[in-house]
Amino acid sequence: MSKQFGPEYVRAIAPYQAGKPISEVAREFGLDEEAIVKLASNENPFGVPESAKEAMAKAAAELGRYPDANAFDLKQALSKRYDVPMEWITLGNGSNDILEIAAKAFVEKGQSIVYAQYSFAVYALAAQGIGARHIVVPAKNHGHDLDAMAAAIAPDTRLVFIANPNNPTGTFVTGAELEAFLKKVPSNVVVVLDEAYNEFLSAGDQYESAAWVRQYPNLLVSRTFSKAYGLAGLRVGFALAQPELTDLMNRVRQPFNVNSLAQAAAIAALNDKAFLEKSAANNAAGYEQFVEAFKQMGLEYVPSHGNFVLVKVGDDDGAGARVNLSLLKQGVIVRPVGNYGLPQWLRISIGLPQENAVLIAALQKALAENRAE
Repeated sequence: MSKQFGPEYVRAIAPYQAGKPISEVAREFGLDEEAIVKLASNENPFGVPESAKEAMAKAAAELGRYPDANAFDLKQALSKRYDVPMEWITLGNGSNDILEIAAKAFVEKGQSIVYAQYSFAVYALAAQGIGARHIVVPAKNHGHDLDAMAAAIAPDTRLVFIANPNNPTGTFVTGAELEAFLKKVPSNVVVVLDEAYNEFLSAGDQYESAAWVRQYPNLLVSRTFSKAYGLAGLRVGFALAQPELTDLMNRVRQPFNVNSLAQAAAIAALNDKAFLEKSAANNAAGYEQFVEAFKQMGLEYVPSHGNFVLVKVGDDDGAGARVNLSLLKQGVIVRPVGNYGLPQWLRISIGLPQENAVLIAALQKALAENRAE
């Protein structure tokens, strides 16, 4: 009998399935890479801002040396932007890294983590990776039911994950609802407020989560440069929290977990207001473009506050996979969400107007094929 290596809770993990890269789809279906439209991974369709490219070019001369392990310049820029002391900032190799560091720093094996049904897959992976107990709270209208989540906190709960807006559903809870929730949470339970899509919120939906960090010592706000800032390939995330939390996180995070190019690009992108405004405007227009098309096609969708839309493409559990395959054959990459328990739905990222138009035409064809089967 062969020996089984590693703990059982690690062997039980299903590895994270990333969106298909363009090159893989081109090889698999014999397509021209230049003609493929990728609307699968919630990336910024404008790509890397020019300001960040220039900053990386300057930083490249020092790539023979290790990056600043404490990322002084980037932390200083973030400190100024969010009005928190530098010691309140933890950097991550993407916000995914922040989520896993939090689980490792605050939760012991066997203790519980609370998160919502249909929320980001990494929450489950972070819990499994440390052998924690999962408390998955049923969704309300595809989003977070904060009252139910507060009631689900157990004596052994040490961490709660909340995504706002939520991925993959795009749902949103107001600042007032979040603050009411924070007031209910026991002081020994850390709340991770995952705001990867915060920059896409309308002015009326924005709230001051960075200011809440001063009021709630058990709150950790997680942000990323991968979405609105266009730096997905560089992997830069950060957390804002009081020193009692950041001290523990810095004890378990990997040294040099944000490289030199990423640090330089993030500083430039953070201060590139024009790029951020252009990205938000394109996203708002693209959302309306999708919503109008979905209505014309008679498709159910979840109103979204992110840079993507969750849309229902059929009534049986094979619908999402079939429509997705048809789209892939047409050179359009979107994200199936059957792994979230949503096999009838697809998550579609908002791209440039012409990319959205290609998706809409391809989706119409795919739906016609699906209905004919």
